[in-house]
Amino acid sequence: MNLSYDLWQANQDLVGACLQNPFVQGLAEGSLPKERFAFYLGQDALFLMAFARAYSIAAARAPEWDGFSAFHKLAGGVLAELKLHEGYAAAWGVKLQETRPVSATRRYTDFLLATAWQHEAGVTATAMTPCLRLYAFLGQELARGGIPEHPYTDWIRTYSAPTFEALAARLERLLDRYAKDCPLVRESYRYALDCELAFFEAA
Repeated sequence: MNLSYDLWQANQDLVGACLQNPFVQGLAEGSLPKERFAFYLGQDALFLMAFARAYSIAAARAPEWDGFSAFHKLAGGVLAELKLHEGYAAAWGVKLQETRPVSATRRYTDFLLATAWQHEAGVTATAMTPCLRLYAFLGQELARGGIPEHPYTDWIRTYSAPTFEALAARLERLLDRYAKDCPLVRESYRYALDCELAFFEAA
């Protein structure tokens, strides 16, 4: 059994709580108030900026060139996602330059960057993996039985796509390659998922 799979299975209580969170259910049903989604977009853009930085630090700390290249490519993917966010935010009337992080966002980004600076690449991959794996899971769950047509269709389509699943799997391979099963790794994975739940609750 891969460590990434074991960690995911060990934290199904938090995964289930994220899926049942009113924010996520509002996305599923299309009933989420638009101002709540606009707030989420701004906070998510701030999060992605920190996520890209954490990838870059992990790349620098990777012990092998292949690892450096893999982390670097994943960082590039986040930068591309941020470009899409800019257009998406404009469509929803969100001024990203004026957005400031709320406590849930700051808690998550501070954790990611502190982990990246203080620990080796395997621990950083562990702290970052729950985001991608959770969003792939949520997208696929919300798309089960067909993607509905409502204001949040594009969100569901993005995270249920095979391309996003491939990104999650790529990061999981880096976790499996560099992380060791130890209390720090298990605590980091669970803490990241708890930050995800708090992020949804704040939105």
